[in-house]
Amino acid sequence: MAEHLPSPLDDPAPRGRRLRNPLRGDAFGRGAESFARMMGTPAFLVGMTVFCAVWLTWNSLAPESAQFDPRALNFTLLTLILSLQASYAAPLLLLAQNRQDDRDRVQAEQDRQSNDRNHATTDFITREIASLRLALNDVATRDFVRGELRDLLEELEEPPAQDADTLRALLREEIEAVLDRRTSTTDALSASSTAPTPTTTKEQDPR
Repeated sequence: MAEHLPSPLDDPAPRGRRLRNPLRGDAFGRGAESFARMMGTPAFLVGMTVFCAVWLTWNSLAPESAQFDPRALNFTLLTLILSLQASYAAPLLLLAQNRQDDRDRVQAEQDRQSNDRNHATTDFITREIASLRLALNDVATRDFVRGELRDLLEELEEPPAQDADTLRALLREEIEAVLDRRTSTTDALSASSTAPTPTTTKEQDPR
């Protein structure tokens, strides 16, 4: 049998070391933000003012042999430096602003989620309070219990009620008294109706 010769395709290709793109990482963005933050400080403005003043003074008052950016050439080197600084500062500032916008967007999303959670929690607490109020309506309150105890105490302090026989006797006596009173009234009316009516004589006038 023929021996199997190893093929270049059988072995995996060695992995080469990938170079990380420094522009895609977060380090470049942090550096841009640091540079933009530094440019917005009073120290940077004072430093740039001092730098330009020293540059112009040296190249204006120093001997011509010591001048590296003579006034006769309208300070070409200084103009180039300031132009390069401005050309790089604008993109760096925009990059820092974009990163700040991304952070603001993430912060706004987190605030919205937090507000939604707070709103849901508030709704839950409101429903729980409403259910507790409905449940408390069926529970005896302190004033109700006090009123019931007061009524019970008054009932206990009252004298015992009389029995049924005593009540019947009292009722019979009351009925007999009413009947006797009605009979006496009827007799008195009959006697007054049968009595003769006295006649009155009219006195004559002596004239």
